[in-house]
Amino acid sequence: MSHHPLDAADGVVVAELLRDDIVESLHHGIVAVVDAHGSRLLERGNADAIVFPRSTLKPLQTQAVLATGVGLTDLEIALTTASHCGSARHRESVAAFLDRHGLSAEALQCPIDWPLGLAERAEMAGASPVGDRLAMNCSGKHAGFLAACVHKGWDLEGYLEPTHPLQQAIFATITDYAGEVPAFSSVDGCGAPLHGLSVAGLARGIAKVAAQANPQEKRFAQAVTSHAWALDGTGRDNTLTIDTIGGIAKIGAEGLVVIGTPEGTAVAVKILDGSMRATSLVALAALAHVDAISQEVCDDLSKAMATPVSGGNRVIGGLRVRL
Repeated sequence: MSHHPLDAADGVVVAELLRDDIVESLHHGIVAVVDAHGSRLLERGNADAIVFPRSTLKPLQTQAVLATGVGLTDLEIALTTASHCGSARHRESVAAFLDRHGLSAEALQCPIDWPLGLAERAEMAGASPVGDRLAMNCSGKHAGFLAACVHKGWDLEGYLEPTHPLQQAIFATITDYAGEVPAFSSVDGCGAPLHGLSVAGLARGIAKVAAQANPQEKRFAQAVTSHAWALDGTGRDNTLTIDTIGGIAKIGAEGLVVIGTPEGTAVAVKILDGSMRATSLVALAALAHVDAISQEVCDDLSKAMATPVSGGNRVIGGLRVRL
């Protein structure tokens, strides 16, 4: 299959929504599962199609931050990798992260925003009439970027520019981990450079991180598993996954998720229409399909994450994965 920007023909049906055992909706997507060496174990759709990986790139961006030699705590590593729900605990932790490195929230160049989680948004709205940069789900990543720049003596004002030394290091790191040069670049919703990868390349990159082949990757794995709440939020999909199977789990906007097991098997999923409803369920089923996790673990996690289909006061359906 050829490498090209995403096209409708690249996807296949990977999940269906059932109402009274009748298909109501279909999710078309791309799935790639690779082992610790990057060999493909499962492919559905065209895994060579190039997508914007969005926040699924964060584990790779964090590797570049750590490679600068900046001294981060385990919590700070997890926050750098996070798409957090914006809870008060997250906002306070990012503020403390910045303060420990001689920075304040004014240095952040992510947008002013409200928390990602609905409960967290309501909690913050009850206390403040306006959003702030700390609540933006990528504020931890930006704090990590800034801490690395402080450590290296790099310019803080231009830390999001593609020509900045940090962003050049991130590009090189993504290329190394994914085993391919990004096909094109743009800007993510948080303002950081965003680089297009194939779905298979994204899976390879996450597998390499998850395999923990060097001390930096081992430290990263320890940080993420010990502070899974910081990566997403209590009871949320990525946190549930990490707390259950270890490794790394990371959502990305527009229908993306990656999961890497502690043994280095990784899955990347892209739902073509950008829906998040099926992403984690499809990823878990793909890992179970290749025996990277047990079917029991897959079923338990899927049950906790699934959105049921209601008929009045009864549950009459739900999502079914097709691989």
